Amino acid sequence: MKLLSMVFLMAVGTGLAQQPAANRAAWMPAARWGVMNHYLADWIAKTTHEPMTVERWNSLVDRFDVEALAGQLKSAGAGYYQISIGQNSGYYLAPNATYDKLTEIQPSKCSRRDLVADLYDALHQRGIRLMVYLPAGAPAGDAAARQALQWENGPHRNREFQVKWQAIIREWSTRWGTKVSGWWFDGCYWPNTMYRTDDAPNFATFAAAARAGNPQSAIAFNPGVFPRIFSMSPHQDFIAGEIDDPAAIRIRRGSDNLIDGAQIQILSHLGEQWGTGSPRFKIEQVVEWSRKLVNSGGAITWDVPVQPGGTMSAEFMEQLSALGKELKR
Repeated sequence: MKLLSMVFLMAVGTGLAQQPAANRAAWMPAARWGVMNHYLADWIAKTTHEPMTVERWNSLVDRFDVEALAGQLKSAGAGYYQISIGQNSGYYLAPNATYDKLTEIQPSKCSRRDLVADLYDALHQRGIRLMVYLPAGAPAGDAAARQALQWENGPHRNREFQVKWQAIIREWSTRWGTKVSGWWFDGCYWPNTMYRTDDAPNFATFAAAARAGNPQSAIAFNPGVFPRIFSMSPHQDFIAGEIDDPAAIRIRRGSDNLIDGAQIQILSHLGEQWGTGSPRFKIEQVVEWSRKLVNSGGAITWDVPVQPGGTMSAEFMEQLSALGKELKR
């Protein structure tokens, strides 16, 4: 507890000292559109019908072809790329000593390879920015991690959990530094209970942990699926904008490219479900909805299924390439 208290005090101090900066997401309108991949251990296990183990996870992450993926993104014209660090399974695609120490899970479910760092190297050479995805809660499918991190699902303060989770985020942020241009935090479903408090931990310390390695890192907090896009907190830089039906997008602009101080952005999926299935839209629809966001000064991120080897299938590449060509006009 002494170590946690020290980490907590550091996070509080950094959060309170942090001053508002120029829009950290100001690069998004020029980037216009990006691609997200959910590269998740439990999803891969389900689609391949093979159980996931630490050995298999490390083997998968080791074989992820960052050069091939970066080449696909470059050929399609994507301005940025976002990947899941992990989600509900408790498996993560980068090392984190703080997570291992706090959960005491052995062998570690954090991969040996730092896939985020390797992705940056391949993407940076091609002028593509890198962003990361992480839930705001503990991995729901890992009972040992939930207990160790003291996570209670639902509208609870979760003070002890937040202190630990922010320490974990802080380590990843300092590891990657300026390699990561943004963080997309999922599952901020109870903001009034957990984050909109005067006393720490809160939105301020949450954001400070994510920006520990890069003060210019753009942050979004996701409240769930809503047709109308809106900002959750003055501590975020762009709107999470999760939406299942892109045709239902409603944009009520404030000033310039912002809504209530946050950069316009939405995230939806090209497949039938998040990270799975065949293309569900005609390319004309994808172009229409994407152009709507771009013309509003915003950016749009399309979630695309990723294969275990780290590349996207030909049917989705056809759509992405057509989108890039049309938006380039």
